[in-house]
Amino acid sequence: MKPANGIRIRPIRPADLDAIIALEDCCFAADERFSRRQFAHLLRRALPAGTAWGLAARATDRALVASAIFLLRRNSRVARLYSIAVSPAARGQGLGAALLRAAARRLRTCGFRAISLEVREDNAAARRLYERLAFTAVQRLEAYYSGGAHGIRYRIDLERAPRSS
Repeated sequence: MKPANGIRIRPIRPADLDAIIALEDCCFAADERFSRRQFAHLLRRALPAGTAWGLAARATDRALVASAIFLLRRNSRVARLYSIAVSPAARGQGLGAALLRAAARRLRTCGFRAISLEVREDNAAARRLYERLAFTAVQRLEAYYSGGAHGIRYRIDLERAPRSS
């Protein structure tokens, strides 16, 4: 897939670890991001084992500018969005939406029926993105995040998800 400005979307690989850590570091506060150890496990063990999957968006200069990583449980048809990040310099280009649409298409063809995710209640930009893509808020999560911040669980039925690119 090729979004605007020469950005290419491709599957995440274990070799992307350093770039994903750098992206997470510039997108999230220290208490809101996953650790290097967690991502190393996902990319080096869960990805090859088929219990994680993701997409990366790379600019023409080969810099990773966005990523989305999903957890895939055995015997479940619901994929969980573990992390989505878009570089501040690349925001406003539709990369988050492009990643989620591409992921929905791929997950649908692999037999997944839904995507679920959690987001901070006060993250208005992310919530607008999810709602624009037809995700539905299904549960408020009291004191879900560090510091007592509330979260919201969203879900989308992939059979009803918009199929446009």
